[in-house]
Order: sequence, then structure tokens, then C-alpha cells
Amino acid sequence: MELEEEKKYEEMEIRDLLKAKRYRELREFLSEMNVVDVATIMDDMEDEDSLRLFRILPKGMAADVFSNLEIDDQAYIINSLSDNEASNIIDNMMSDDAVDLLEEMPANVVKRILANARPDTRADINHLLRYPVDSAGSVMTVEYVDLEENLTVRDAIKRIRRIGLDSETVNICYVLNKQRVLVGTVALRYLLIHEADEVIGDFMNENVISIRTTTDQEEAAQMFKKYDFTAMPVVDNEERLVGIITIDDVVDILEEEATEDIEKMAAILPTDKSYLKTGVLETYKSRMPWLLFLMISATFTGMVITSYQNALASYVVLTAYIPMLMDTGGNAGSQASVSIIRGISLKEVEFSDIFRAIWKEIRVACLCGVTLAVTNFIKLLLFDRVEIPVALIVCGTLVLVVIFAKFVGCTLPLIADRLHFDPAVMASPLITTIVDAISLSVYFAIATNVLHIAV
Repeated sequence: MELEEEKKYEEMEIRDLLKAKRYRELREFLSEMNVVDVATIMDDMEDEDSLRLFRILPKGMAADVFSNLEIDDQAYIINSLSDNEASNIIDNMMSDDAVDLLEEMPANVVKRILANARPDTRADINHLLRYPVDSAGSVMTVEYVDLEENLTVRDAIKRIRRIGLDSETVNICYVLNKQRVLVGTVALRYLLIHEADEVIGDFMNENVISIRTTTDQEEAAQMFKKYDFTAMPVVDNEERLVGIITIDDVVDILEEEATEDIEKMAAILPTDKSYLKTGVLETYKSRMPWLLFLMISATFTGMVITSYQNALASYVVLTAYIPMLMDTGGNAGSQASVSIIRGISLKEVEFSDIFRAIWKEIRVACLCGVTLAVTNFIKLLLFDRVEIPVALIVCGTLVLVVIFAKFVGCTLPLIADRLHFDPAVMASPLITTIVDAISLSVYFAIATNVLHIAV
């Protein structure tokens, strides 16, 4: 609570100083703040005020604050700066952050920025831009500390002092041979405790775990979790070191992937923008395709009801329990699909486990279905006062619906993953639509046979 109050005070102070045009005091105040907090405050400002504040920032803070801004704010600022100012920002950003920015910029803006950037910056950015989107190569940084295996501790520390300031991290140094093949790693603390004339190749860690440039970024993030790393080397097909991924990149990857899965599970086309910064038309475009598809697919449900009009006319009471059966089936299917999708994302479940998953879900479905049916049977007799045959039809259908829904919910995501589709697509809305149609078919089939109703 105290921290929140402090952040509110800082924001009010910045706004007051900016409004009063007391720029010298504002610059001094900003220099004492964390760059992430400054970026957060700028994100909440109007574009013009955000740009004014950015121009006031101490030169050493500008690039770090810029890296933490939302992409829309970055785009506005970079388009408002002169060529030299924009290039200076890019030159002082980490290469992976610069690439993330340029990927969102129009081609003419990218061309203008790169034309004025330092040659080494331009080379690094062009190097990263050639990797596939969402691959480890596209999110890695080329700012790292590399050491030759024949260096002494003394020479290694000299090199760290020379290039460490421009590196993403110096905690782990990467040891290369003359062909730049990754042969080991050495932590900074080991360099500090070994004698100055020892050769790092004699005590480096040779058991190196690395990832390929073409590895999917989500798989790379899972490796961080598995091995509990804070940084991981990225190598090409010849095992040559080309970059590293750090834990801050992994946090962004996990957030991006989780957001994408949640949006797909809710039948929304994924977007990179935050909710409040996504326009009405853009939000409409992201939601409308799936809504249209699901509406059309739901016509099958209507066709089932239409084909059993005589049954409904003879026993109108059957109509009252259609929503309950459909909702229960949809909910049961959603529970299974969400569990399976999570298991697939965490690499806990794969297609080869499909029969184990089905067997488990069917047993769970039987337990859930019987419990729901018994509870519903008592309710139907005591409160709704329906005839026993009708109660048996509703409860029997309920058991079958839950079993079928769990079956569909656990198999569709696994099949989608096997076919290299995103399993999140096979989530609640689609499964609910499928289960609804089958639920009604089962319901009316049982009813017509038990009550001997003509269809």
C-alpha cells in the first residue's frame, strides 16, 4: 500500500512539474526514479505530454525508458523525433528490443531509422530480422560476453570490463573456440575466485545447454523453466554462438503466449495491443470472424430442434430442460479442454497420451454425470413434479452428455496439436457448439423411444 501511494505521489509530482514547465527540477526528479516507473507513468499520459517528458529525460535514461514503453507510445515518439534523435535511441537499445520496435514500424520509418543508425547497430538488427517470427533467433540479443577458451582469468576480466557495459548480462560468460563454436560457460563468480594466471578452459563448465535459432520461442521459455536458467545461449546449425536469450525476454514470451491462448480460447483473434489501446473497429474485427462462424455452426442445433418438433409438441415439458442439458455439456467439455490445453502447453500431455486422457476423462465423466443425474432426479421429482419417465429421460441424457462432452473436450485439442494447429482454438466456444448439437440429438432420441413419440 505504501508503495502504491509513493507511485501516485511521483506521478502527481511529474505532472505538476511538467504543467508548470519547471523542466530543470523535473529532470532532476526523473533521474532519481526507476526507468520502469517512468515508462509506466508515460504510458498513462497523453501523447504530447509523453513526448515532452521523454525529451526532458536525462540522456543516459532515455533509451532504457523507451524500451519499457508500450509499442504504440514507442511508435508515436520515434515518429516525432528527428532522424538523429531516433537513431540515437536505437543505437542505445538492446538489439532484441530494437528489433521488436522495428517489426511494428512502417517500412519507410524502418528505412529512415536504419539509414542513420551506427553500422554495427544496423548489422545486429538486420541479423535478427532474418529469423522467423516467434523463433528463438528473433527474440535473442547479440549483446553478450564471449571469451576464448585459452584466455587467462586476468585477460578475461579485462575483456569483461571493456565490453560488459554494453552486454545484456555479465553473470554468465560464454566460452568459444577459434571457430566460434560454443564449448563452455563460466560464471563471473568463478573468475573472481580463481587465480589470475589460470586458463578459463581448465575450469569452465563444458556441459552447456543451448537452443537453436529456429526453436520456437515458447519451447525456449519451457527450457528456462526446466533448467531454472536466467540466460541461455542460442546457436546456429554448426553450434556457433549467435546470441543469448535472457529471463526478461522469457517473461515477455510467456505473457504473449498466455494472452494469445486466452484470446483463442475465448474465440477472439489474437492482438498485440492492450485492451484500452485497441480501437472499437479493431476489436470488432478480432471478434467478428469467430462469432460469425459459431453462429453459422449453431444452426445445426436449430436443425435438430426443428426435426423433433412433434416430440416437443407432445411433451412440452421436455423443452424446459434443453438449456440445462446444453449448458452442462458445454461446461463439462470446457473443463476437459482447458485441462488438456494447459497440459499440452506445459509439455505434460502429448498425442501419444490420447487414450490415457480419454480413459481418465470417461471415468471422471461417469462420476460427475451420475452425481449430477442423482441430484437432478431428486429436484425433478420433489420440486418440478414431473413424471418419472420424463425425469429418467432427462437424467439419463445428462449422464451421456457429460461423458460425450468430456470425450470431445479431451480429444479435439490433442488432435489439433497433432495436426499442428493451435490447441487453444479447440476450446470452449467450438466444443460447446459441437456438444450442444449432440446433446439435443441424444436427448430427443431417448425421449422418442422411451415415450413412443412419433417424430
